[in-house]
Amino acid sequence: MNFSKNNPHQGQPILQSGLQIEKAKAAVLMVHGRGASAEDILTLADELEHPDFVYLAPQAYGNTWYPYPFMTLVQQNEPWLSSALGVIAALLEHLTQNGLPLEKVILLGFSQGACLSLEYAARHTRRYGGLVGLSGGLIGPPGTRWDYPALLDGTAVFLGCSDLDPHISRERVIESERVLTTLGGSVTTRLYPNLGHTVNQDELEFVREMMENVAG
Repeated sequence: MNFSKNNPHQGQPILQSGLQIEKAKAAVLMVHGRGASAEDILTLADELEHPDFVYLAPQAYGNTWYPYPFMTLVQQNEPWLSSALGVIAALLEHLTQNGLPLEKVILLGFSQGACLSLEYAARHTRRYGGLVGLSGGLIGPPGTRWDYPALLDGTAVFLGCSDLDPHISRERVIESERVLTTLGGSVTTRLYPNLGHTVNQDELEFVREMMENVAG
């Protein structure tokens, strides 16, 4: 498909592993970070291996979901941001149309993908199987108000990040915790001392437990 400047991520590949959707009890939608790829984030499926899951990973055009840092003015990241949010919406619809309700779907992202996943859930509040932001936070400049309906309905939310992450401030992680709690999420936040911009085993273990709860 030809590149569309108004919808840059349209038609990009979607990678899949694990079970076929029709046979899976639950799903993890994995969103990669800036400069990475769907193939990169999908390697986490091997770490999180669960016999009842399907894993989906969309690819961003040019390996970037939006061009500027996540705390710049939202308008500066358009239309890339809206296009990226549209990718998530389309995949969630695809899952539900194939028999997996959103209560059985975990949204998981790393870095830029974490920001995107958290922002999508905040804008589209409902009960999800889970929400995982690894080194990410809600999108928008300081002073942003996320005035959305409080309908996360107890969705389990995990926020994990270094306390000294060079890309994600601990203040925005804590602010995201507050907002997502206000929106009805059951939020667990872990700030890891002196960790780099990466995923650690403690985070993966938490996600595995979340997956067990969703599949069960």
